[in-house]
Amino acid sequence: MDIYLHNTYTNTDELFTPIQKGVVSMYNCGPTVYNYAHIGNMRSFVFADTLRRMFEWNGYTVKQIMNITDVGHLVGDGDAGEDKVEKMARAAGKTAAEVTLFYTDAFMKDLEALSINPAHITFPKATEHIPEQIAMIQDLEEKGFTYVISDGVYFDTAKFPDYGKLGHINLAGLEDGARIGENNEKRNLTDFALWKFSPRVPLGEDNIIEKRQQEWESPWGVGFPGWHIECSAMSIKYLGDEFDIHTGGIDHIPVHHNNEIAQAVCSGHRFTHYWMHNAFLNIRTGNEQVKMAKSGDNFIRVPTLTEQGFDPLAYRYLLLTSHYSSPMEFSFEALKGAETALKRLRRTLHDFDTELSASSADSPMRRATSDEHILAQYRQKFTEYINKDLDIPKALALIWEVLKDTQLCDADKKSLILSFDMVLGLNLHIHQEAEIPLEVQAMILERNTARENKDFALSDSLRTQIESLGFEVLDTSEGTKVEKR
Repeated sequence: MDIYLHNTYTNTDELFTPIQKGVVSMYNCGPTVYNYAHIGNMRSFVFADTLRRMFEWNGYTVKQIMNITDVGHLVGDGDAGEDKVEKMARAAGKTAAEVTLFYTDAFMKDLEALSINPAHITFPKATEHIPEQIAMIQDLEEKGFTYVISDGVYFDTAKFPDYGKLGHINLAGLEDGARIGENNEKRNLTDFALWKFSPRVPLGEDNIIEKRQQEWESPWGVGFPGWHIECSAMSIKYLGDEFDIHTGGIDHIPVHHNNEIAQAVCSGHRFTHYWMHNAFLNIRTGNEQVKMAKSGDNFIRVPTLTEQGFDPLAYRYLLLTSHYSSPMEFSFEALKGAETALKRLRRTLHDFDTELSASSADSPMRRATSDEHILAQYRQKFTEYINKDLDIPKALALIWEVLKDTQLCDADKKSLILSFDMVLGLNLHIHQEAEIPLEVQAMILERNTARENKDFALSDSLRTQIESLGFEVLDTSEGTKVEKR
């Protein structure tokens, strides 16, 4: 079945045609490991993982690369200020290597908590590919695309007519709105650093010269690579002269990804065919929705969710309810709703097994089989949804349709839904029965009686007490049930 993807470069939905039959080559912009990733960052990686799973559902082999930025990303995402890793290392009194290793490990744990298997991905580090970055800069220099100023080697964007085409950036508008204080040695506002010279800044009363921890010899002097060159150099090294898909957050479009294109194309590479970008995860502050940011007060990590009693996969479920390209507002109320839905799904599938085990071999439930045509129709619908620019919200809603379909037997419902979960990544096969304390069991019985007697004040009071003990209250046709949070 055909796959259509929204290509940011052309701003159209395009039929996906792989460079190599049966194989998808994909590069995902990864984390800068100077701090923990927050759940807004993680939206990009859940999106990339779901994209990978969609292709695998369609029979493709996926070669997936995700960079680890451990040098060169300056404060403010531009070419001025301190290197984020160096700044954190100094503040923490640790080496840059210690900082990047610590936060890389934390990032890998976050991936695993969200059902993203790091073993499926290659993670090249910027610091381990300095020769490749220097070689690409030399190539650009030989072709006449660079110039040197006091703080580094820069790319001259005026020599690349297509600069800014990704996202249709208004370059004239950028020039008109240029802030006072920009680097006045740059030829154009959009020019960017390929190689930065190591600063030698006197510190304190003794005028001690500060030396960067991360710096290398180069044809232009001691320094370190700019943030953008690593992605171009490493994606081409691992995926070749051209590859299928490049993903990232929409914040990368105006600068980072336009810079990647300029470097790669001008150094003689065809680069990527499809650009795909996920929208921001916002969080409400007062009356406003603002982007979640590491520098803000709205910084929420994956372990934060666990500490508050949530299953991290409830967050994945929440992300799947919105299209990757649509902005999404996060709230703990919405997360609680997602967790309730996830638990209900897992519990229902688990109950199917329990009911089948309890039924006799010659009972209608045991003998029941579903019409293969109906099952095939559901599989086709699911494939149509995910193949149409990854319309996961519709695919997720289809699961609930399957559960309500009286033409399907429970065993086939479960088998079908678990197959869909290969794409969704919600681990629907997992359902852990928690031990319910006697105190809570007594309150459950009392609440069932209160509901039968329509004593809603007592029922609500008991619900509050049960929830205060760490259990979620579920009202069913069979009375009150609880699950541990």
